[in-house]
Amino acid sequence: MKIVVTLSLLFWSSLFFSQLVVAQDVFQVLRDNDVGYAEVKRGVPLIFPQDHFPHPDYRIEWWYMTANLKDQQGQDWGLQWTLFRQSLSPDANLEGWDSDQIWMAHAAVTTPDKHFFAQRFSRGGIDQAGVNQLTGSNGFDAWIDDWRWQSASDTLFPSTLEFNVGDHKVSLELNSKDDWVLNGDAGFSQKSAQGQASYYYSQPNITVKGTVKTEDKTIPLSGNAWLDREWSSQALAQNQKGWDWFSLHLDDGNKLMVYQLRHDTGNDWISGSWISAEGEVTPLGKGDIELNSSSESQITSNNNRSITLPLDWTISVSTSNLPALNRSLTIKPLYDEQWLSTSFPYWEGVVLVSDDKGQSVGKGYMELTGYQPVN
Repeated sequence: MKIVVTLSLLFWSSLFFSQLVVAQDVFQVLRDNDVGYAEVKRGVPLIFPQDHFPHPDYRIEWWYMTANLKDQQGQDWGLQWTLFRQSLSPDANLEGWDSDQIWMAHAAVTTPDKHFFAQRFSRGGIDQAGVNQLTGSNGFDAWIDDWRWQSASDTLFPSTLEFNVGDHKVSLELNSKDDWVLNGDAGFSQKSAQGQASYYYSQPNITVKGTVKTEDKTIPLSGNAWLDREWSSQALAQNQKGWDWFSLHLDDGNKLMVYQLRHDTGNDWISGSWISAEGEVTPLGKGDIELNSSSESQITSNNNRSITLPLDWTISVSTSNLPALNRSLTIKPLYDEQWLSTSFPYWEGVVLVSDDKGQSVGKGYMELTGYQPVN
């Protein structure tokens, strides 16, 4: 009986999420009115370790991990693991079967020549998914079914991350000793001229080692990961239709995060953070960043639908106060076919970074959302 109820509940959660994002608009959940939910306000300090854990007074939040890795032959791999929480009502105190917290997770494995992805749905309150303190310690435990990120420390590191995508079983060890990066204004990240905002912090300097196991082999991998943490009650304005986001590890130790939220009038909202090799953070705004797509590519989604995407980009950083940051970077995908046909369909994958002379200077991840199939 318990199995039947659990399967029925998972089906309901999946059906609810699918109807929510497909029947309306894939990003409407990020635009919905925030009445009754907690409001994101400038000047509220982020507090650790408390802010590593859920904020049920807010409508939405996520724990977002991407990793650029290499195998023993020097080939590029990528891994993504993301856990999303959404509240269906402003009542954050409902527990057990009455809980209105819905959880969704995406995972992806980018091999040197092929991209694989998976998604899962669950609900809160009944121990099928969540983010809690680790039982018996002050640690950290984020999970959905048997996908799990776990640490004995409330600093989140060292930790382990385990998940599977099809027959790819991923097992990673994660570590970092760097300070947290508070994006925007000390973690207050404005998203539009109308005032929509989120709380947003990152850890861009995570060392990774582990394996991807398939049916016939075990592949050792190592490299760097980037964690983004964000929560809000209304992250997008009504006239914003998607975003383009980049997290880049440069070979000289510097790191760059840039995103633009595309406005239907073309007045896009652009923001970012420059993180020096020494860990110093410089917030970047529209006057400091120029984003240009040099060409468009047509790809075929996993369900055989055609999508036109801007996959080649140039990011130019130009700041009068800190000329040492000024540079032009060219972004190209490891390969084009890194589309996720999830309930929130989007492109997310490994990118290669070169300078204005064409020399390789780094790697990273790119996320493109709001681009719709043409058939």
